[in-house]
Amino acid sequence: MNFIAMDFETASGQRHSAVSLGIAVIRDNQLVDEFYSLIKPDADVTFERRNIQIHGIHSEDVVDAPTFPKVWQQIKQFYTPEQLVIAHNAPFDNGVLKASLTHYGLQPAHYLSLDTVRTSRKLYPQLPNHKLDTVSQALNIDLMHHHNALDDTVAAAQILVHEANEFGVEQIKPLVKVI
Repeated sequence: MNFIAMDFETASGQRHSAVSLGIAVIRDNQLVDEFYSLIKPDADVTFERRNIQIHGIHSEDVVDAPTFPKVWQQIKQFYTPEQLVIAHNAPFDNGVLKASLTHYGLQPAHYLSLDTVRTSRKLYPQLPNHKLDTVSQALNIDLMHHHNALDDTVAAAQILVHEANEFGVEQIKPLVKVI
């Protein structure tokens, strides 16, 4: 399988408040490249305590980080109509990307999307829940630092590779959506 995995962390409930992004590039079921960046949100974005408790990123951590438009210039080549982009809880990550593009007046991205929460619910219904850490543990995937965008991205990628190897790509294809 060839795909891109992504994960965003946000400063608040505002979808355009991205503070970090991780991307993993998978070719022939192998991790071939990674990208990670902190992101400096607009000055009007307030870092909410709940979000900080989840990912540990404070406003002072992103003072010198690039803004989303600068990060987008580095990654936009991954978001094409024929490219599969996966995430664990993809509606959230797709929403952050869409809201950030809209907020900064950038062109919308069009790509294929797959949610590994959905695939794991379908393929592993016996699990007590389908959170990233639960699925990773069940599949013996080493999730180094949960809620670190890059570590979460790599784990989501490994989940999809594991599922494709165990159940076949044909079991997963019906869950792909066009964004």
